[in-house]
Amino acid sequence: MSDITVPTFLPLAERARLAQARRLTTPCGDGELVWHAWGEPRAGVPPLVLFHGGSGSWTHWVKNILPLVDAGRSVWAVDLPGFGDSGPPTGGSDADAMVAPLAASLRQLMGDEPVDLVGFSFGGMTAGLLLAAHPQLARRLVLVGAPAMGVVPRRQFELKAWRHLKTPQEQADIHRHNLGVLMLHDHDLIDGLALEVHIANVQRDRLPRRRLAHTDILARSLPQVPCPVHTIYGAHDAIYRQYIHQLEDAFAAAAPAFRGMQLIEGAGHWVQFEAPEAFDAALERALSSA
Repeated sequence: MSDITVPTFLPLAERARLAQARRLTTPCGDGELVWHAWGEPRAGVPPLVLFHGGSGSWTHWVKNILPLVDAGRSVWAVDLPGFGDSGPPTGGSDADAMVAPLAASLRQLMGDEPVDLVGFSFGGMTAGLLLAAHPQLARRLVLVGAPAMGVVPRRQFELKAWRHLKTPQEQADIHRHNLGVLMLHDHDLIDGLALEVHIANVQRDRLPRRRLAHTDILARSLPQVPCPVHTIYGAHDAIYRQYIHQLEDAFAAAAPAFRGMQLIEGAGHWVQFEAPEAFDAALERALSSA
């Protein structure tokens, strides 16, 4: 059993299985890059690598890891530099500063084996930058709720500040508000687990002034990504709102090997948490396609 903090609002059996993760580290700046891995490698089946979203950690995938393992995948979830348990990158405080440590880490852990890479939100943008510079690292890229595609003329949401508030209850009220503004379409799903995961993650965010997600840097990076690119979004993603239906054309124009977009009805930005069964099915379709 590894040194991993599993959300307490999960059922006990799920907590016990997630707690069996293998913890691996590689250098990152003055600290370390922390990975958690579940499942055993299988011949002919690439490792499945998960990049979480901004102000997140591996727990952005907390509802999806065990179904992926049960489907026969070896799952590797990183805490991106500056988030979760990982140290911050050197030379910057945004996704572009993460490319070098992530590339070195994947080479150290995977050798020459290309992975199936799934990136959520900020992690999707980071994955695009990574593969534009190091295309040999992945066999396939799946982008989930990724920003920075250049189709939105102005920011579609505004989050409230919380660090200045004095009491945990005042902070929790803002966290609940922010989850509803950005992450979850169905506010009834802002439950104990969602709040526990979100609060633990944002408290460990050491990179507060990130700006690249509000540019078109992913659209400008994808032409250098030769592997198949799949996309999955919640139909009510707060990053895009009424512009969500422009995304498919934008990806088709940017990614040479674009394989299509799947929209999950009734779900928002944190689609894999809000609609896990529909998301897992969509991800399986992407991973098993040619």
